Amino acid sequence: MKFDHLSDLPEWDDDEFKDEDEEGEEWKPNPTRDACKELYMQWQQVMIVLNGALDSMIVEEKEDGFPPDYWEDHKGMLLGDAYQVAVKIKSSEAGLYIIRMENASIIRKNAQFIKSSMLTMMSEKVIEKAHGQIIRDEIDKFRELFKIWVSTFQKDECEDEWGLFI
Repeated sequence: MKFDHLSDLPEWDDDEFKDEDEEGEEWKPNPTRDACKELYMQWQQVMIVLNGALDSMIVEEKEDGFPPDYWEDHKGMLLGDAYQVAVKIKSSEAGLYIIRMENASIIRKNAQFIKSSMLTMMSEKVIEKAHGQIIRDEIDKFRELFKIWVSTFQKDECEDEWGLFI
């Protein structure tokens, strides 16, 4: 079994992002795309540990805790947010500054939600403390790569009609 497929995410394909206008210029460095690829590959690691932890959830009926259905719903929400992170990373390669910034905002929000959810799940003993901490650590690594990625964004001439990314 190949462990890189445990994330359920498609592999990064450099050819997917070739720009026909840049034919013959593949040799030129592209710091944003390189940082994006590294970010995506780190998110694959997050997905591997997240899938493992969520597959081993311990959900029991407790008098003073959340009902089991709550945890199943929460698991679905976490996975939905996690998959959305991957989609937003890849779709940011459309190249427009506004799209990149919008995607970066969604990525940050989702990653923070997943990371903070681990604290609740660990305290409620729904997942093993060690599993939750590994996920939190992998998201911390992701955050460092995220900061590098965002620093490569180049503002373009497109105007943000909503005035958020001016």
